[in-house]
Amino acid sequence: MAEMKDVFGQQPHPVEDDLYKEPMRKRKKSDRDQRFRAFPSVEQSALKEYEKLESRTRRVLSNTYQKLIQSVFLDDSIPNGVKYLINRLLVLIEKPTVDPIYIGLFGSTGAGKSSLINAIIQQAMFLPVSGESICTSCIVQVSSGCCAQFEAKIHLLSDQEWREELKNLTKLLHRTEELGREEADAWNRDEAVEEATWKLQMIYGNGAESKNYEELLRAKPKRKIPTSRVITLKAEEAEELSIKLDPYIRTQRRDWDGEATEMHIWPLIKHVEVTLPKSDLIPEGVVLVDIPGTGDFNSKRDEMWKKTIDKCSVIWVISDIERVSGGRAHEDLLNESIKACQRGFCRDVALVVTKADKLHLPEYLRERKAGNQAIQSQREAVLERNEMIKLQRTRILKEKLKRKLPADFKVLEASDLVYTVSAQEYWQQALLTEEETEIPKLREYVRKRLLDKKRRTVTKYVTEAFGLLLLTDSFSSTQNLPNEHLHMSVLRRFAEEKVELLEKAIGHCFACMEQPLQEGVRTARTSYRCILRACLVRSKGNQGFHQTLKAVCLKNGIYASRTLARIDLNEALTQPIYDQIDPVFGSIFRTGKPTGSALMPHIDAFKHSLQEKMTEIGIRSGWKYDSCKKNFLIQEISAILGGLEDHILRRKRRVYESLTASVQSDLKLCYEGRGRGGQHCRLHWDFLSAPFTSFSAAPSKALFSCTLSLCSSLSPHIATT
Repeated sequence: MAEMKDVFGQQPHPVEDDLYKEPMRKRKKSDRDQRFRAFPSVEQSALKEYEKLESRTRRVLSNTYQKLIQSVFLDDSIPNGVKYLINRLLVLIEKPTVDPIYIGLFGSTGAGKSSLINAIIQQAMFLPVSGESICTSCIVQVSSGCCAQFEAKIHLLSDQEWREELKNLTKLLHRTEELGREEADAWNRDEAVEEATWKLQMIYGNGAESKNYEELLRAKPKRKIPTSRVITLKAEEAEELSIKLDPYIRTQRRDWDGEATEMHIWPLIKHVEVTLPKSDLIPEGVVLVDIPGTGDFNSKRDEMWKKTIDKCSVIWVISDIERVSGGRAHEDLLNESIKACQRGFCRDVALVVTKADKLHLPEYLRERKAGNQAIQSQREAVLERNEMIKLQRTRILKEKLKRKLPADFKVLEASDLVYTVSAQEYWQQALLTEEETEIPKLREYVRKRLLDKKRRTVTKYVTEAFGLLLLTDSFSSTQNLPNEHLHMSVLRRFAEEKVELLEKAIGHCFACMEQPLQEGVRTARTSYRCILRACLVRSKGNQGFHQTLKAVCLKNGIYASRTLARIDLNEALTQPIYDQIDPVFGSIFRTGKPTGSALMPHIDAFKHSLQEKMTEIGIRSGWKYDSCKKNFLIQEISAILGGLEDHILRRKRRVYESLTASVQSDLKLCYEGRGRGGQHCRLHWDFLSAPFTSFSAAPSKALFSCTLSLCSSLSPHIATT
């Protein structure tokens, strides 16, 4: 094993700090059994088997670890191979088998995300809901755990993050002396100004909007802010926690005149984590995330908004039945979800149509064109209408996904792409049965997703542990631990040659993007004026909109609020390019059937070539009858390169967003000039035209420099591991 360090450049884990560390304690059996109630009997049996297999494996690993530690504890000169084995045992003992599955509920305000989560977790009014258009004010994560109580953690902006937002809010509210009376009236009606004013008043009280940045820094908030920047709430019952939690996550109205101090802290809230105790309906390992549809004015919250979308492996686009058949907001959310498939970890997108019980029967019968069968009741009309919406929206969604994603992307094979749900009917069942509300169908989807991931990860975990245990068990003493004299120079030279071939193969993968990239750039150059006009000109006139434009510039081309659709000039300008490169980009990072442009098959081929070479050298070194060493080393190659695949998936977001980052960088000086003031009272959409000229060549350079950086990063990563 000492030679393994020479082959791969370094040991995968530091030994000195972890050598005598105690493994984590095993979860109590009673705690595990509580989770099985979330599953039907067949699924429950399968989950129990996975749990038993994992538990037995961890127990054997722990016993082996303890014995190995005891055998070398008094030995001053521990061989590197023994250190490696001890460290690998410890890492496997403490390795979680299943990372949480994040399911993002992504929808416009008022679409019914919170109501849907309440129905899924069987808590009618747990998260705040109302008939108003805006209710939940921040990202809310709901999961179950081993805690005995209901618990919520309200995470606040750090002092530095709030200072940054405070500076931008005061810049936005700064009145210039050049404003005329008409412009001043428009200024006061601007949505961005109203939002900024309300935030400052909530934290510092009335009159805060007229103070400058330095004065507000010295001002005392209406409520004391905890130094930990985390507020923890606990309760024995769901209803009790819901009452405590409501003021923190419910969007407060501007006409609110209460004195509850919890409400004063609302603009400082970054996100909220809610943990349910041993939920019967949402198994441990699943996190439901209520994601507001527009992002946030604060840079850190907006960054977290995008990262939250990207870490979701499943995204449900939530749209109520009255707005699903059109509207810019719905399309924007769908496009953002598809982009998450390109740049993040998302592998499954579905449309969830809420409030599916709402139907005006006389109007429906007048417009009905489906079949000759007579409708006898409101219930029959609702079911027929919902089935029609499923068929129509499934066809539209699948066509949209096909244009953007590789042909073998798994979501295109999904039997259900559209769900029609009704949280209200789930509770009342006056019109629809529980099954017809499709809430149980969504729960079933969550369970099957978790079981599938559990099966794959436990299998991988046990296989990795088995190889390590076989190797450890094959030695009668520490002196017999591996110290093989492999042909190091031969293996190293072989690996270097294969790395060079891998770099060339990766270069060919990205070369196929050049033509669509150039076509996209040409389209962007000819259409940017129309794109900007669509982003910056409102159908009802621009009066009262100039301060919002100033806010756009203050945030380098991006503005998000609770009252307006998200504005992202950088993303809009690059959309023609993404329209061209999306299918190719998806093919490069596809994980399904191998193609000439796919990246992963080349890495798999590299892995297999190393494993074959290792086998060949092992046989020549006398391992013909000692397969444990050979199998372990081959397995370690898989583990190392498996980590490399994760590294690439994380880096692909940077590659994908390099186009937008390039545009934002080119326009930064222009944004800064407009954001400081100048003629911000007048709407000039063409102020971006000059910087856009340099943008024409920038995306191509930015994307290729980023992809080349990815290629070059592979070689040292492999060499050092």
